[in-house]
Amino acid sequence: MDAAEATHEKFVAKVGNGRLPRRTSDLQPGELGLAGQALVEMFYSQCASRQMDRISRRLQARGEGFYTIGSSGHENNAAVAEALRLDDMAFLHYRSAAFQIHRSKKLPGQTPCWDMLLSFAASAEDPISGGRHKVLGSKPLFIPPQTSTIASHLPKAVGAAFSIGIAKMLRLEDTPLARDSVVLCSFGDASANHSTAQGAFNSAAWTAYQGSPLPLVFLCEDNGIGISTKTPRGWIEASFRNRPGLDYVRCSGFDMVDTWRGAMEAARIARTRRRPVFLHMDCVRLYGHAGSDVQSTYLTRQQIDQDEERDPLVYSAALLVEQGLLSGKHILEIYNETEATLTRIAEQAIARPKLASRADVMASIVPPKRPAARSNMPTPAERDALFARDRTMMEKPQHMARLLSWALADLMLAHPEIIVAGEDVGPKGGVYNVTAKLHERFGSCRVINTLLDEQSILGLGIGAAHNDLLAITEIQFLAYVHNAEDQIRGEAATLSFFSSGQYANPTIIRIPGLGYQKGFGGHFHNDNSLAVFRDIPGLILACPSNGADAVGMLRECVRLALEEQRVVVFIEPIALYMTRDLHAEGDALWTSAYAAPGEAKPIGLGEIGVHGDGTELAIVTYGNGHYLSRQAEKILSERHGLEPRVIDLRWLAPLNEDGLIEAVAGCAKILMVDECRRTGSQSEALMALFAERAPEAKLRRLTAEDSFIPLGRAATITLPSRDSIVAAALELVRG
Repeated sequence: MDAAEATHEKFVAKVGNGRLPRRTSDLQPGELGLAGQALVEMFYSQCASRQMDRISRRLQARGEGFYTIGSSGHENNAAVAEALRLDDMAFLHYRSAAFQIHRSKKLPGQTPCWDMLLSFAASAEDPISGGRHKVLGSKPLFIPPQTSTIASHLPKAVGAAFSIGIAKMLRLEDTPLARDSVVLCSFGDASANHSTAQGAFNSAAWTAYQGSPLPLVFLCEDNGIGISTKTPRGWIEASFRNRPGLDYVRCSGFDMVDTWRGAMEAARIARTRRRPVFLHMDCVRLYGHAGSDVQSTYLTRQQIDQDEERDPLVYSAALLVEQGLLSGKHILEIYNETEATLTRIAEQAIARPKLASRADVMASIVPPKRPAARSNMPTPAERDALFARDRTMMEKPQHMARLLSWALADLMLAHPEIIVAGEDVGPKGGVYNVTAKLHERFGSCRVINTLLDEQSILGLGIGAAHNDLLAITEIQFLAYVHNAEDQIRGEAATLSFFSSGQYANPTIIRIPGLGYQKGFGGHFHNDNSLAVFRDIPGLILACPSNGADAVGMLRECVRLALEEQRVVVFIEPIALYMTRDLHAEGDALWTSAYAAPGEAKPIGLGEIGVHGDGTELAIVTYGNGHYLSRQAEKILSERHGLEPRVIDLRWLAPLNEDGLIEAVAGCAKILMVDECRRTGSQSEALMALFAERAPEAKLRRLTAEDSFIPLGRAATITLPSRDSIVAAALELVRG
């Protein structure tokens, strides 16, 4: 017999014959202030969650349902929802359906089961994801949808909770999260072992240990198993009970009253003491991991029977009978009527429209625009005060690092919701001094030195966005982003897609990187691959090659985040940070005067830089490649009579294909200079684009070799150089 039906029959039999087990707790609801009617309402939610699991399996068997990871055994999430406020944002585990069902009762007019059935059926009318994925989530219920990447939602939950205190200290008004709200984040015991989860626990505890407010409830739904791998008995408690900076509360997920007590206590600590709490809820996983999982292949019949005997729904029935709230007959009526109602509306749900075109599927990859961001419109006097110590330097051309620092200061002055966060970005000013003086100017609430954990840094950024803060985070070196790339790929970039544009987490991620630098050496400080970003739908990838462009592009990135809710990665070529000269020492041709806001024409998304108007050869490049190509241009012109047109892409994703074709128009030959590794580099897409849309042009690409970068004088051997660009250009033109 199917496991779901076996559990169903046992429940019906036990309630019908009155052979209900003794409760796992002796707590009396009345003594705790928990009303009997609340218990009955929670039971209704539990029944709905249970019957939704059964229906999802039936729909899958008919080919009408597409997701069967259920919540059976975790139904006391309803009691957690009862203990929290509607405006306490909840990032939910995929077994927390009872939480969403019960929370809906706090807001009139909600139809959670109908909504979930539309999700089961992948209907385009699913109100949260629009049929793109089966996710728990609801905009009105403060439940952002989560994907299935293990524990990846924990870092952003930490960021969201941290943002509440920051918003309060900055006196920001009308933020989505109330100043006294808490954040809930639920997950399974197996997920607690994931490095992403461990980083989030550590980050939360590290923050609280120093006295910073972080009102977060980590809800561990401990059913003792992860797919087929058992969690060692006592492991979760041993790991979290005495963790510095993290309060620990335990409750029984087999008893509504005890779960409610534990959740109330956890919420009280988080709300009043503004500290993170680990709420450890014992529960059981019924039916196996998902519909396709045959748990008899890794559990004995005795173990399966023992789990089925611990059914929380049976214990809830026992509580209701014990308290004289419902009879066994009434309990079965509720249970059966819930099944009948949901079965009926499931038939309606599967008939609703599905996604039917590529445009439908992709409609929410890019978030919708929102009203222009608030700005405090700083006065000239305020700017003069901000830059008083830099006035003399600002009158002279400067290198990229200093120009970026001033641009960040101007942006923070204009937009009080901007925060800067990362390793060493505070008093030190960052490894390359790009955030110099920001901490002095804006304080530790807005310029935040984080712990050394890239997942937590990015989680802070995308979590803070849920509270309408714009975090400009810094990953110290490009190679370090790989420790945390799923926070971009699996979380930040997918949120709009999986919420039909209802949720977005606009953020800007500054990443110093690429090759050629002469300071720090070796691969981990000279990584020259951007492939990890190139295939992420909706992501904006910017890479300025000089200081003036860096300022204009950073301002555009902030506009894109604030007004268009975009996720932006801003690559800063380290080797060009301090570069002043282009051709000869002292020529200062790679410096620029700082343009105050409004003084220079913005560099819009996709706007391409073009230098020269030659028609014999176009050199298409970016970053360090643009700098080297400008050096090569002089040699080609003066020594070989060749006047190339040098094109700086600036924006690597999304690639402005029409603009690029226009930029190379009339050129007989196109040389692509790409400092990234040959495999996976931008040049691959460029070659394909020109082959398809400029077939008359003769093409060649010059790239870095498929190699890591070594230390010392050999660091640039595998990379394009001025001289190799000259040689490639001549070969292409003369060949």
